[in-house]
Amino acid sequence: MSSPSLPAARALNRSDYKTLSLSALGGALEFYDFIIFVFFATVVGKLFFPADMPDWLRQLQTFGLFAAGYLARPLGGIVMAHFGDLLGRKKMFTLSIFLMSVPTLLMGLLPTYVQIGIWAPLALLLLRVVQGAAIGGEVPGAWVFVAEHVPARSIGLACGTLTAGLTAGILIGSLVATLINSLYSQAELLDYAWRIPFLLGGIFGLFSVYLRRWLHETPVFAEMQKRKQLADEIPLGKVVREHRPAVVVSMLLTWLLSAAIVVVILMTPSLLQNLYGISPATSLKANSLAIVFLTGGCILAGRLVDRLGAGRIFIGGSLLLGGASWLFYSSLHEHPDLLFPLYAFAGLAVGIVGAVPYVMVKAFPPVVRFSGLSFSYNLAYAIFGGLTPMVVALLMKQDPMGPAYYVGALSLVGLLVGIYLLRQERQIEGASVATN
Repeated sequence: MSSPSLPAARALNRSDYKTLSLSALGGALEFYDFIIFVFFATVVGKLFFPADMPDWLRQLQTFGLFAAGYLARPLGGIVMAHFGDLLGRKKMFTLSIFLMSVPTLLMGLLPTYVQIGIWAPLALLLLRVVQGAAIGGEVPGAWVFVAEHVPARSIGLACGTLTAGLTAGILIGSLVATLINSLYSQAELLDYAWRIPFLLGGIFGLFSVYLRRWLHETPVFAEMQKRKQLADEIPLGKVVREHRPAVVVSMLLTWLLSAAIVVVILMTPSLLQNLYGISPATSLKANSLAIVFLTGGCILAGRLVDRLGAGRIFIGGSLLLGGASWLFYSSLHEHPDLLFPLYAFAGLAVGIVGAVPYVMVKAFPPVVRFSGLSFSYNLAYAIFGGLTPMVVALLMKQDPMGPAYYVGALSLVGLLVGIYLLRQERQIEGASVATN
């Protein structure tokens, strides 16, 4: 079966830029909806669990609700990808943001434990599960959607730009949380102000649903549909049976992506406060700067992978990630004044994750692309996204440099995958030369 493809020669046009802009904006808002919960976890714990519950148990159950979203990702992603390969990318791309926006809006309207008792945390759990299913379909679906819209020579830039949009969602969540905590007292926050970020997320998410109406089905899927080349069996079955090497590579790169962001971006602000004695305000400002550089690094990595190929980018980028993270964590005790430039450099190095979707999109043929990418990404994210904080915590019991050791191990994984990809690229180039 010949695989539909886009012409590699043309440049990005106005339609491509509109698709990228709307997709990145929607991705940022959807990721904000998913992540905003963690910034208000303390307040949510006080409002949705009994007042006489021990603090440690309340915190454990609150983060359990947050984790439920991650556990729901594989199932939601696989189901949405299945229909994305059979019914169309655009339908699932629009459905995912709808399924994220409505629960976020409802979270802002939920009655608390004082009002309805045990039904409050149960309702919150249900909404988090729906959110997890939505994000499981959104991220792989968005990568596939933009990659199949742009010319082949711009796939890396498109996927990197979209990944930058997702990381921008984390930054928006951090800034909104800082603003809400600055404008309202603790009493006002517990009374009503905690609802504001959820209501905003839901409203802007529904606006993104409206904006996505103006996007068109991908040319690749439309051509497969026209030629009647859609999968004639369950797409996931074909993925597991015929594309196992692609699944392994995609899962390893998802480990690199998820764990680098979890350690360097999400865990590090609290580490800066606990290990290095840096104030919460300063650590959050430095974290925001690192996210800005991460966002730029994703776009840069996507642009470079189009020019130089995935093998070279992951070899060089993994070495940069390992070196930058080691320099960051090892220098702060003696040079706390270098926090901002060191953290910005580390954030830029994490930007290598912007090249990850380029490899994953190209690893699977169009007929099962959505299912293959979604299965690999969500399964690996559920495993490594959940295990990473615990592994880092265990490493830190032995040595405060535990985060650097973990990121260093990740860098080695990225380096080995880069060598594998470079060998593949050279084999393809050799075969092409021999044919010509």
